[in-house]
Amino acid sequence: MSLLKNLRCVTVDVTGTLMAYKGQLGDYYCMAAKAAGHPCPDYKRVHEGFKLAYKDMAKKYPCFGYAAKMPNIVWWKTCVRDSFVRAGYEYDEETFEKIFRRIYASFGSSAPYTVFPDSQPFLRWLRGKGITVGIVSNAEYRYQDVILPALGINEGSEWDFGVFSGLEGVEKPNPKIYEIALERAGNIAPQEALHIGDSMRKDYEPAKSIGMHALLLDRFKTPDAVEWRKAGAIVLPDLLAVQEWLTSEKSAC
Repeated sequence: MSLLKNLRCVTVDVTGTLMAYKGQLGDYYCMAAKAAGHPCPDYKRVHEGFKLAYKDMAKKYPCFGYAAKMPNIVWWKTCVRDSFVRAGYEYDEETFEKIFRRIYASFGSSAPYTVFPDSQPFLRWLRGKGITVGIVSNAEYRYQDVILPALGINEGSEWDFGVFSGLEGVEKPNPKIYEIALERAGNIAPQEALHIGDSMRKDYEPAKSIGMHALLLDRFKTPDAVEWRKAGAIVLPDLLAVQEWLTSEKSAC
């Protein structure tokens, strides 16, 4: 008997699983600076600056400032300003406001993202089988309210409920985010649920730790996939392969 027969819920990660970023971070920062009448900043420096700034903000104000009751736009404004400063760019307040508003609007739209062609069909296929579909993501509220709908991944047709770290105040790899998902799915048992993601640390391990089934996608042929398989994880290349695996006896446990 296939695993599908025993599942009542499937939860999925977003970035790297359902969609990916288009282009580079520097593209959007460059366009914003040029629109404000300034030269394009150095891509590499901005990218490195952003990584450091984001890590620092996530540590000081996790879940996009949830516990501190920090407005989402303030969290991102602080992060973007620090990204530029770390990259060696400082702007006066009026100029920075213009640059930031453009960046914030860009990343709150469908522009920087591309949906994998198998995402929507897979989610609809699951729901057509009577399985509850949940989104579990370390993301802010705009993913739920704006970004996913703009990409054609809609609540009610592709997914039934969402658990977003910026709205819940808990983030992966904390297993509690998966416990919230099980509650939201109707208090189902962990063994009746499967989580699909692209991170061993944030997706596979915490979901398995509470008794859920889990598997990983390797869409970009990451070298890490070798270690994932050695550790016993099911690793598949895309959601088409997941669909085939779920309906085969190979998935039986």
